[in-house]
Amino acid sequence: MTQYFAQFFTATVLEWKPLLQQEKYKKIIIDSLSFLVKDKRVTIYAFIIMNNHVHFIWQIQEGFTKEAVQRDFLKFTAQRIKDDLEKNHPKVMLLFRVKAKDRKYQIWERNSLSVDLFSEKIFIQKLNYIHQNPVRAGLCKFPEEYFYSSIRFYETGRDDFGFLTHFRG
Repeated sequence: MTQYFAQFFTATVLEWKPLLQQEKYKKIIIDSLSFLVKDKRVTIYAFIIMNNHVHFIWQIQEGFTKEAVQRDFLKFTAQRIKDDLEKNHPKVMLLFRVKAKDRKYQIWERNSLSVDLFSEKIFIQKLNYIHQNPVRAGLCKFPEEYFYSSIRFYETGRDDFGFLTHFRG
């Protein structure tokens, strides 16, 4: 069986468009992460949903491959977002039209980033990077003010999302 290290994963919206600033699309991301945990595909240690990208620290579980989990997450969220755009925001949907042989529309950039976290020092560095992301982007003054993040879980122990695991067990 393949044993995976925890990984720092990043997915970016096509051309860095601020699609995820809408709450309903953040909720789609949350719902997908919740499903992946309930289905025992991943353990999620940290996350942030920004306006145009997401970062996770997750660990793929035994019986699943990194490629399959990433593909399923990206495909599911893209399809749900695309369905909403087609129904409620057809003009915005046109911004995601691409000239590709295998699709008419694309929500996520191809080639998302996945980096193995081989040491606790690097893990904590990425954890801090994730939690400081909304401050660096000017979305809040303090990391704990930003809702779509795991920062409050690490500061208070309260999991507002129901799928987080502390990296220290």
